[in-house]
Amino acid sequence: MSRKLINKYNIAGPRYTSYPTVPYWDSATFSLERWKSSLAASFKESNVNEGLSLYIHLPFCESLCTFCGCNKRITKQHSVESPYIKAVLKEWQLYLELFDEKPVIKEMHLGGGTPTFFSPEHLKLLINGILKDSEIAKNHEFSFEGHPNNTTRAHLQALYDVGFRRVSYGVQDYNETVQKAINRIQPFENVKQATDLAREIGYTSVGHDIIFGLPHQTVAHVKETILKTKALLPDRLAFYSYAHVPWIKGSGQRGYNESDLPSPELKREQYELGKALLAEVGYHEIGMDHFALATDSLYKSMVSGNLHRNFMGYTASKTQAMVGLGVSSISDSWYGFAQNVKHLETYYDLLDENKIPVYRGHILNEEDLIIRKHILNLMCQFKTEWSQNHLYFEELPKALSQLSEMEEDGLLVIKPNSIEITEKGQPFVRNVCMAFDLLLQRKKPDVQLFSMTV
Repeated sequence: MSRKLINKYNIAGPRYTSYPTVPYWDSATFSLERWKSSLAASFKESNVNEGLSLYIHLPFCESLCTFCGCNKRITKQHSVESPYIKAVLKEWQLYLELFDEKPVIKEMHLGGGTPTFFSPEHLKLLINGILKDSEIAKNHEFSFEGHPNNTTRAHLQALYDVGFRRVSYGVQDYNETVQKAINRIQPFENVKQATDLAREIGYTSVGHDIIFGLPHQTVAHVKETILKTKALLPDRLAFYSYAHVPWIKGSGQRGYNESDLPSPELKREQYELGKALLAEVGYHEIGMDHFALATDSLYKSMVSGNLHRNFMGYTASKTQAMVGLGVSSISDSWYGFAQNVKHLETYYDLLDENKIPVYRGHILNEEDLIIRKHILNLMCQFKTEWSQNHLYFEELPKALSQLSEMEEDGLLVIKPNSIEITEKGQPFVRNVCMAFDLLLQRKKPDVQLFSMTV
């Protein structure tokens, strides 16, 4: 990729795990009651045919990884496990009161924090508590994020026993200098052991997360990490750019200087090298920043056109309704979003009052729903169309005019009723989506809210 294109299009922009993006949610017209009605209606429409997705946020970590932008609580006191699980199960019961039938759980993901901070016994207690009032879809996909240093055979077996078949491990980078900078020390042997254990037990999809653009990271470091990753051949990979936004994510990301970070040109060189090395052994690029072997469900969903994107990232199938449980989790009814409070003690207090612990959200209007569909199409399929009247919107000509220069640069092709991003343009998919983002176009932020697109 040319330096000219990187310099031209490397601007701050959303990652589009939702539309509208969180900074543009209309909290003034949002209310808990409107959110509950939105979810209840969506559940009624979709539960039988699609099922429900669940995201459960487990926020505890024993140490702070300075690259991380997630909501977490650092502690070595494992006495926090039991109260938190009881709180999550109570929140789930409050949601069950909104539904007129048993939910069919199609997807479940445990994120963090560090889910494997919790003991195998507590994790099993949590999942059994969720499932006792639910049904499991035949084609369900249950997954969790594991820390290679503390994911034991007992963790893997306990979650396997309750239906989990996919695990992803946060690798980031194998170089010791980089690991020290991000406070994430884990040797290759630990990752190999955790990967081998999962496969031995019967997990059908093992994923690794790798980051480029980290402090002190060089092209040689990325090459070393990718070569070691190839030796283990995980079924899927997230290979994504470090988002340096310390003004949003807090002091953890201020553990190093801006000068310690690779330049945009060097970051792109890291990515292009990694992508080429992965292609050599059969990995296919999925959407933005993801790769999978042809045998993995993520690749199959891309081929079939069922690839979906939400607050859990790319998923192999779509459910209309997704419930987020736990502190800071975000739920999606398709017609609305709702986020839980971020402060742990406030989360407990609201549940003690028998209140769903939501503190902000957004109810989508007709325009939002149209734009959301276009952005999902672009993020998942690198194309979208508006031949159907319900996908046309008044400001579409203006959005297309903003993309004319990208077309001249060979990054996309604009047709009378559609647009398609070229292979050359795929690294700039976020930039394309920004032209469709009417809320962003109408009101540019006064401060930088998003990470850089390249």
